[in-house]
Amino acid sequence: MNANLLLAIPMLPLAAAIIAGLGGRVLGRAVSAGLAIAAVAASCLLSMQVLNQLLHGTANYNASVYTWLLSDGVNMQVGFLIDRLSALMMVVVTFVSLCVHVYTVGYMHDDAGFQRFFAYIALFTFAMLMLVMSNNFLQLFFGWEAVGVVSYLLIGFWYTRPSAIFANLKAFLVNRVGDFGFLLGIAGVLYYTGSLDYQVAFNWAPAIAKQTLHVAGTAAGWPAMTVICICLFVGAMGKSAQVPLHVWLPDSMEGPTPISALIHAATMVTAGIFMVARMSPLFEQSETALSFVLVIGATTALFMGFLGIVNNDIKRVVAYSTLSQLGYMTVALGVSAYSVAIFHLMTHAFFKALLFLAAGAVIIAMHHEQDMRKMGGLRVRMPVTYWTSLIGALALIGTPFFSGFYSKDALIEAVHASHRWGAGYAYVCVTAGVFVTAFYTFRMIFMTFHGPSRLDHHAEEHFHDVGWDMKGPLVALAIPSLLIGYFTIQPVLFGGYFGDAIRVLESNDVVAEIGREFHGAAVFALHAVLSLPLWLAAAGVYCAWHFVLRRPDQATAIQARFNWLYRLLVNKYYFDWFNENVLARAARGLGLALWRGGDQAVIDGVLVDGSAGAVGWIAGRVRRIQNGFLYSYAFWMIVSLVLILGWFLVRV
Repeated sequence: MNANLLLAIPMLPLAAAIIAGLGGRVLGRAVSAGLAIAAVAASCLLSMQVLNQLLHGTANYNASVYTWLLSDGVNMQVGFLIDRLSALMMVVVTFVSLCVHVYTVGYMHDDAGFQRFFAYIALFTFAMLMLVMSNNFLQLFFGWEAVGVVSYLLIGFWYTRPSAIFANLKAFLVNRVGDFGFLLGIAGVLYYTGSLDYQVAFNWAPAIAKQTLHVAGTAAGWPAMTVICICLFVGAMGKSAQVPLHVWLPDSMEGPTPISALIHAATMVTAGIFMVARMSPLFEQSETALSFVLVIGATTALFMGFLGIVNNDIKRVVAYSTLSQLGYMTVALGVSAYSVAIFHLMTHAFFKALLFLAAGAVIIAMHHEQDMRKMGGLRVRMPVTYWTSLIGALALIGTPFFSGFYSKDALIEAVHASHRWGAGYAYVCVTAGVFVTAFYTFRMIFMTFHGPSRLDHHAEEHFHDVGWDMKGPLVALAIPSLLIGYFTIQPVLFGGYFGDAIRVLESNDVVAEIGREFHGAAVFALHAVLSLPLWLAAAGVYCAWHFVLRRPDQATAIQARFNWLYRLLVNKYYFDWFNENVLARAARGLGLALWRGGDQAVIDGVLVDGSAGAVGWIAGRVRRIQNGFLYSYAFWMIVSLVLILGWFLVRV
């Protein structure tokens, strides 16, 4: 495999980002956009070529490209590990990014920051590619932090809005919490292996699993691998928005819709899922860490889905869907079904990007209105957006033969087959989540596209359907949302596609167990008629139709009767209240105490001002001796001589 070809894949978007960012005003809108689109399209084609080579027998590529620093025997370098896992991620990232780039031409057409936005999203693509292509923890951490920085810039792209600035700062701070744990995990790997290279760490994994870590001199030790894996997963909790580090993701909707699609579908939030799958040789050595992953994912999958039911902002409903689906992927990781998690990541990337871009098309047509209560009846006015949205919605809820069905049902089967601690709780959560997903998804579809029009005078006056520069990416994403699951489930899950890119202990291999019952994609879909998830999804769709279109008065009555529950959901389980009124207030109080007690009282009062005052006091006393009288000097000379003689006699 050619190293220059691999290097070109991330470097092309980087070059486009630099040129569009620094020279956008000179080049103009059309050239800046065209350059970024061409660069990402070239990266996409090259990524497909790499995947094709691997599928036809080319060996994996694992080599250093550039040595940055050699310190105390630790080689810090830029290097690529290109196997079927990273190649799949490269294709997904670049294809979704390409669709978003094309869509952005229409969505941001009238925005003053047009060139700047293209520079940012091209840079975002570069950062994610560096992350998924890395062969060492240093480069992984670089990509990890780079996607965080670019997401900060993009969420706060409309920096004149206070809500956008609050949202990007919130995302930045929450991710710093996760990244602290992630850095500790990397430090643990370096401590036990002396290397940042993946393969060295993976080869050392069984030995590390036998080590005990003593913290702060404590006698009782903790299993070293468990500590390392949990720390690494804390980083994934931040990036992939798992409870309780999920609070930044809904607020990221303050950014323009194209970046919402890019963050939620193919870049930042998928980084944590990819990282845990890549680190499967480490996680397989700790049952405790995997159970922790399993419970956190299950909690996120169900309880974040509930929040989508009560939200009326079309983008935030899709955002809560992302939170829930990331929980599903995390559950798959927790039961050692890493391949299922990546498979669901792939299918989800297509239909979630489709739903976000469709929501953006509705927002543009409605002149930037996002409240679904002010929509309705758009099915006739926006037929392409409606039908593509419907495909995305059917894929999301797991309709047989749609892409989301194959990944979600395989995931639920894998959880059911697992005997790991927490698997029973997780199975209840992911199964109940099917009903919740169908309910909020079709509530959104019915409120937006069906029923009577609720457009106000302003929206009615400015309403216009979007052009094909925005419809084209919707159609392009609708095709894999419909078909890719059917054609890839056999090779990706049960055909040994990942090879040694994902390592699972034989006793934990639930994918192999469910694979023995797999008899083809069509039979798998037909068998779903007898399964509980399909009927739960159908019940969710029916309830959404009943409460939105048939009897909305009953929904209002239920809301009034269970107002305490409604308030709990509307206030997002009070996570934001707790963070702002407890954690943030405690942090401010601690900072105030350290400032007044530490900085002002001790450092300034005692050390700085106190030492100066002491010198002044001593100088004032010494100055009295230097009075200019001869008898005074003689007196002090005699006193000093007596003291010296006394000291000498004592010593003798």
